[in-house]
Amino acid sequence: MQQPQLKTPTKHPELYLDALDNLWFQVSGTLCNIACNHCFISCSPRNHSFEFMTLEQVRGYIEESIEMGVKEYYFTGGEPFMNREILEILELALQHGPVTVLSNGMLIKEKTAQRLQQMADNSIYSLEIRISIDGYTEEMNDAIRGKGVFKKAMAGVKLLYEHGFLPIITITKTWEDYRDEEVLEGFIRTLKAHGYLRPRIKILPSLKIGKEAERTHGYESYEQVTEEMLVDYDCSQLLCSNSRIVTNRGIWVCPILIETPHAKLGDTLKEATRSYELRDQACYTCYLYGAICSNFSSGGKSEA
Repeated sequence: MQQPQLKTPTKHPELYLDALDNLWFQVSGTLCNIACNHCFISCSPRNHSFEFMTLEQVRGYIEESIEMGVKEYYFTGGEPFMNREILEILELALQHGPVTVLSNGMLIKEKTAQRLQQMADNSIYSLEIRISIDGYTEEMNDAIRGKGVFKKAMAGVKLLYEHGFLPIITITKTWEDYRDEEVLEGFIRTLKAHGYLRPRIKILPSLKIGKEAERTHGYESYEQVTEEMLVDYDCSQLLCSNSRIVTNRGIWVCPILIETPHAKLGDTLKEATRSYELRDQACYTCYLYGAICSNFSSGGKSEA
């Protein structure tokens, strides 16, 4: 009788940190003022898996990062502007390098926009703000992000523009490919109608983990990174080759995998410089699209 053939396990590549150029902070943990139904880490007003970081926690990691040559800082969540110390945190980081904040824009009011403008004016480094909006109409956006979100987010974008910012509008792709041109043109038209006359747009692929896996479906078995796939591949496109993310519970390999226990690399930046095996299926999305967490375009385009 023929013996059944055992399937050879997929051998996943190990990626080494070339240099710690970018340091991310999960500054509001998994706490957010909304609960989007495509969120890859299931952030919500009730998700306390990760908590707010304090100014002093951030200060300690920034001091360590200076010694390691970190060049740029990113602040994400959850919703960073829920953290009551966020403005002081951004002010501190801007003393040492360029800063980017990832927000849904809903909590940006006049006083906040004024303070951000003052920070940008007083720093030799740039302050970028990314605002997540997932539909160019109220109906399209709020079906994903919640009732009333579109109006508040657009009000935040308008305030930022009036205070000298050109926020990067990040859009997670939740539509079919054939609608790409229609959706992009729709966003440009809507943003200009709301007073944002020089919109910058970045379209992101969906990550099929967290709530997105429930909304649609998770990854197929073949969607994983193998050693062969990295032959002649530009690994600098992968966030884990040049970045790490700090949380109130230690340091993880990247912002996408903070709810993955084996993706925790340590409690200090030095510990977290070790290599990481690309065995998570979300790594497949990064492989396909590259630079999905950076400020650069990965499938979308900008209007200047």
